[in-house]
Amino acid sequence: MFEIDDKLDTNLLGVAWMIGHWEGTGHGEFAGEREHAFGVNIDFTENGGNYLHYIMQLFEVDDQGSPIHSLGVETGFFRPKPTGDIEVVIVHPHGVAEVYVGKIEGAKIELTTDVVARTTTSEVEVTGGHRLFGNVESDLMFSYDRGTTSTDLHPHLWGRLKRA
Repeated sequence: MFEIDDKLDTNLLGVAWMIGHWEGTGHGEFAGEREHAFGVNIDFTENGGNYLHYIMQLFEVDDQGSPIHSLGVETGFFRPKPTGDIEVVIVHPHGVAEVYVGKIEGAKIELTTDVVARTTTSEVEVTGGHRLFGNVESDLMFSYDRGTTSTDLHPHLWGRLKRA
């Protein structure tokens, strides 16, 4: 059972259910490719501040479900406000930084990009995104729709994870 630390910053109460390590299987679709499955780990941690640190790691798995190699990683910060609004900053090692704004509604967080920045050598020319995070039957469900310079906003990553 998940317990909320009584020392948790009050701004984090709306996202406290996310704190911890989550793992399972995700699915992805890249423009022009078939849907594929992969392993996913997501960690939400707090350090006494008014934000959560976020990291999502994707990896190819073998027949037993053990990681073979990394498929991607992203990290960032979830910055909830007392109003139920939330700001999220996510960065990718392939040269993209995304700033999202959104709302916390119960155990659902919906985010839309406010700003996307790319390095001149970014591997993917991301132009926008829409993300959902939700607690469904004690599982973490997530989805990430992504637009690029060559595709409109479309389903990119999604999954359902268990607290580990």
